[in-house]
Amino acid sequence: MSPASNPIHTEALIAANRALAAQFAADPHRPRYHFLPPAAWMNDINGCICWKGRYHIFYQHNPDEAYWRQMHWGHASSVDLVHWVHHPIALFPTPGGPARDGCFSGGAFLLDGKPALFYHGVPDGTCIATSDDDLLENWTSYSANPIIPVPKEGDPDYDRYYVYDPCAWQEGDGFAALIASRVPGLEGDSTGLFRSDDGIHWRFVGPFYTSDRRWTDAREDCAVPDFFPLGDRHMLLFCSHLVGSQYYIGRYHGDRFHPEVHGRTSGFGGQLGGGRTLRDDTGRRIYFDWIWDLRGSREAASGWSGVMTLPRILSLRNDGTLGITPAPELDRLHIDGRSCHDLLLQPGVELDLPEMASDSQEIRLIVEPGNYTAFGVKVCCSPGREEETLILFDAVENQLKIDATHSTMNLDINYQHYRFAPDGVDNYPQPVQALPLALAPGEPLELTVFLDRSVLEVFANGRQCITQRIYPTLSESQGLHIFCVGGVAHVRRIDNWRIGPAH
Repeated sequence: MSPASNPIHTEALIAANRALAAQFAADPHRPRYHFLPPAAWMNDINGCICWKGRYHIFYQHNPDEAYWRQMHWGHASSVDLVHWVHHPIALFPTPGGPARDGCFSGGAFLLDGKPALFYHGVPDGTCIATSDDDLLENWTSYSANPIIPVPKEGDPDYDRYYVYDPCAWQEGDGFAALIASRVPGLEGDSTGLFRSDDGIHWRFVGPFYTSDRRWTDAREDCAVPDFFPLGDRHMLLFCSHLVGSQYYIGRYHGDRFHPEVHGRTSGFGGQLGGGRTLRDDTGRRIYFDWIWDLRGSREAASGWSGVMTLPRILSLRNDGTLGITPAPELDRLHIDGRSCHDLLLQPGVELDLPEMASDSQEIRLIVEPGNYTAFGVKVCCSPGREEETLILFDAVENQLKIDATHSTMNLDINYQHYRFAPDGVDNYPQPVQALPLALAPGEPLELTVFLDRSVLEVFANGRQCITQRIYPTLSESQGLHIFCVGGVAHVRRIDNWRIGPAH
């Protein structure tokens, strides 16, 4: 008798699942409408692809415990970018196989008309698996994996390139791929370009781009690269283990990428690091990223860790910079809407909006141009002001900021801790993070705020987004306040919706 058909085993499993569901339902920090696995650990988003009318995401996953170990590829899909269906694990370590110690990050592309997952198998190198079923639940690993082995000492390629997290795409009659977060002999972030005629046999071409000290630190790397066309340019999305998710926009000629614009989707002190994109059937470029957890040892005890950002639509703006907005499909989650119009805020006076208090909501604000030097929104405010999280537009420094200094009274939430940083680097993440945001003359400030218990995402003027984890300890920490500094602010309108659970 198999364990699944054993009545005693089945009853115990059902009881365990019910207990876990009850534990999660009572957890005030577990998000309600952001995607996360049914339980345990997730990190990098992997292999995003649109297939047969469904959006598919894969992700780094430890299905057994809420900590990083023995990586698998979790799998989920959606028809609306809002409600996700969990599928069986797509990739898992196989004893004696090239990924026996873990299936690390990678991308997806079409190979001979079939979706292919292109990933780093530890310890042997780049591997590939294909699927031909509509729901992508059955994957067949290539029998000769790894298709790009990790060079060993003494090999001719040992000093030419590294092999690590890859991405791949079809180009002309062949294929191209970016492999690894550095190239031997180059300082700073870099990655290697590989080419193939058939998607199976690959050759190293050379470094893909040159890092520029104007934008990145010499200690940074180009982990989990994702490369794709955007308007009349190309964009390279990547994660630096030093500071998190960031990108270049530039021109792609021959075998080289020439960055012209640099930006970060995670502010200094931010919590994003492991994103991927897909192009959907309407031509939109949709971006997902992994939001880190900051609870330390409490993560394992809670039974879950890690969450995905809301889907974001990327575009190239007329000035050559990145446009980033929340997917409009998220409006389907709205319930119980409220609005306020034409509010005049005096400097230094906070306006409490008790009818909009919640820990699970979307807020949209439009603030007319004025003489204020800063405009702020405070969320998750407790009545006694012991806890609050500040969202601030600084019109003097031209920055969008989140200050989580007072977001929690839990002293175990250590924003100075960074799980991946090299020795001697201890300043990421921080309780205050900032990204540039300069408004044109006469341009109103437009903020869209998503609050989902411990996740805060703030979009501004269609061209900036900042993300923060917060962990209020008081059940009444749900208040919403607005204020301004240095001058009067005219709030044209505030729209607010409660958001119900999506899973």
